[in-house]
Amino acid sequence: MTTYVISVPGTFTADIGTETRSRLATALRPADPHGTRMGNAEDLDVLSVNEDNTFTLRLTVEADTGPHAEQEARRIAGSALRDAGLDEGSAPLGPAVITGIDSEVR
Repeated sequence: MTTYVISVPGTFTADIGTETRSRLATALRPADPHGTRMGNAEDLDVLSVNEDNTFTLRLTVEADTGPHAEQEARRIAGSALRDAGLDEGSAPLGPAVITGIDSEVR
């Protein structure tokens, strides 16, 4: 198994409040990239939101292959969004992209 850092972009179709952001960040905490050498060194936040309501989720995923890692990251992202009370209509996701591979987890 390899540890991948995956970025999943998306867009909030309406403004979301601080409470929703907090619930989303909490739901994503197990996949926080700060647990990897690369995520820690580059200070990668699990959730980044831009002024135009676009966002990026950066997730740590264990997988055998890159495509499996991307698939798992989308599953984790979708689940976390639902846990925060969001659905595909209120927070559509773009394609997952491998942004790093880290074989040594702290």
